[in-house]
Amino acid sequence: MNTQLLLACWAMMTFMVLVPGPDWAYIIASGLRDRSILPALSGILIGYLAAVVAVAVGVGAAVAAMPWVLVGLTFAAAAYLLYLGVRVLVEPPAAVAGVSRASGESGVGVGATTPPWLRLVQGAGVSGLNPKGLLVLVVLLPQFTDAAGDWPIPVQLAVLGLIFVGSCALVYFVVGMGARTVLRARPSAMRLVSRLSGAAMVVLAVVLVVEQLSHLLG
Repeated sequence: MNTQLLLACWAMMTFMVLVPGPDWAYIIASGLRDRSILPALSGILIGYLAAVVAVAVGVGAAVAAMPWVLVGLTFAAAAYLLYLGVRVLVEPPAAVAGVSRASGESGVGVGATTPPWLRLVQGAGVSGLNPKGLLVLVVLLPQFTDAAGDWPIPVQLAVLGLIFVGSCALVYFVVGMGARTVLRARPSAMRLVSRLSGAAMVVLAVVLVVEQLSHLLG
């Protein structure tokens, strides 16, 4: 593939990932609640990898041709974000001062009752149902393909999609670890940011529904 095309795609993908959205809210909440962000981060990446595979094999074009599918995905994403946001607001992380007897580590003693596999599934649900991510993979990526290139279009889409996933991995790891490292030492700030991340999920859910209703009724 053309090197300049790859660099342009990487720059655009990184910019899109840096725009706060459901993934940001979820990974921040995970950084505050869980002992490790890896299950949540892995789930987010798995969700996007599944979307990349779907786009590469042609499902993306089919979805783009059926607007009602995107509408359904948007409402599903809104409902899921609303559920996660309300859960964070109702059960914000509690700070545990000193050393945790169970783990022998200092910091946040929350999230231990939630199995890692469930956090992984939740992360996959957040990214897999994220309309912004789906629109990026379905609408934006094809614009960076080269029909005259040596590689088939599906292979180009797969490579470009992996660039997007790589950008997600880097940005969300920094965001999650930043939330965990910086805020765990400040219980009051941790609780405040946790509530803000939960509220952000709820607001994003409402915005998604309002935007879709405006399109449908407009």
